Amino acid sequence: MTTLNIPFLFELAVIRRDLHAHPELAFNELRTSELVARELTRYGLEVDCGLASTGVIGILRKGNSPRAIGLRADMDALPLHEKNDFPHRSRNEGRMHACGHDGHTTILLGAARYMAEHRDDLDFDGTVYFIFQPAEESEGGAEVMIAEGLFEKFPMDAVFGLHNWPGIPVGEMAVMPGPVMAGTCTFEISVRGQGCHAAMPHQGVDTLVASSHLMLALQTVVARNVHPCESAVLSITQMHAGEAWNVIPDDAVLRGTIRSFNVETQNLVERAIERLCHGIASAFGAQIAVQFDHRYPPTVNSAAETEVCRRVASELLGADQVREKELPSMGAEDFAYMLHKKPGCYVWLGNGPGTGGCTLHNPHYDFNDKILPLGVSYWVRLVEAVL
Repeated sequence: MTTLNIPFLFELAVIRRDLHAHPELAFNELRTSELVARELTRYGLEVDCGLASTGVIGILRKGNSPRAIGLRADMDALPLHEKNDFPHRSRNEGRMHACGHDGHTTILLGAARYMAEHRDDLDFDGTVYFIFQPAEESEGGAEVMIAEGLFEKFPMDAVFGLHNWPGIPVGEMAVMPGPVMAGTCTFEISVRGQGCHAAMPHQGVDTLVASSHLMLALQTVVARNVHPCESAVLSITQMHAGEAWNVIPDDAVLRGTIRSFNVETQNLVERAIERLCHGIASAFGAQIAVQFDHRYPPTVNSAAETEVCRRVASELLGADQVREKELPSMGAEDFAYMLHKKPGCYVWLGNGPGTGGCTLHNPHYDFNDKILPLGVSYWVRLVEAVL
């Protein structure tokens, strides 16, 4: 392992734990963005604020080349009650950095500081944009930054992202071409029957029976429609109906999520859901309607940029510590919007075993400060390799 000599690692850990103690939700990362802008200014970088409300861009230029790349970190937390008891646990009730965005922000700050302090010693020619993005968790902050002119105001040839990954040991990294995170779509199914007395079911149309048959039938969508070599997930996560013990209700609502890696599979799953809704409605005499809400597209790495990232990770960690055939995740990531506009690569940096609930979106999660020097070193070496 050939990590950089980073004399300010303790300061980075202090920043990371301060961010963890003060988590902020999507588009409300006011304290966080102020801290980021203050630190970048202290390092001597140009700073631009305000994209997507709380987004911050740090700008580092060297030489005369027009080439430029973006390095992105997410800043927002989750609406989750933290169950840790260490000193830097969340002080904002009902909000928690349970996905490591505090660590991602700190790593990118560390890379910006190191590159600013060693600008003359580093081997690159061009511009680096340090992108601190708000609202990754379900609110699409990347899409908003793009809509507000991210790539027009800061022209770049490629963009790169990094996420900590519990379950991958410290000192290892996953770098895969192609799809690495799924696209996500939520759906809501409204089922209307005819309410009646629970003791006289023949007088109505039982909404709950129709809903139950539909819920079970939906479990066949992936198993019997999607090609076995393709991947998709359909999960029902909510069912709401009824208020009384002795009343069969008029209405029920089912909600859930679809995850897939390409548009064709997504469309196939949606059409299969619509057919089942129509068929179950006809069979039970109910009225069933479905609405889809398309969220993040799949996160797809471009081949050339992924190869550069793989080479950098191999030189940094050792070739046997880089996972090139890791299975993609059915989780979603709004960095996908950036990769739809620019070539680039999104990698997973090992955060450790994830024991004791230290897994993503868990109330016992905490970012592993031992990987701060690995993340900083990766960003710096990647800039040199690309530029």
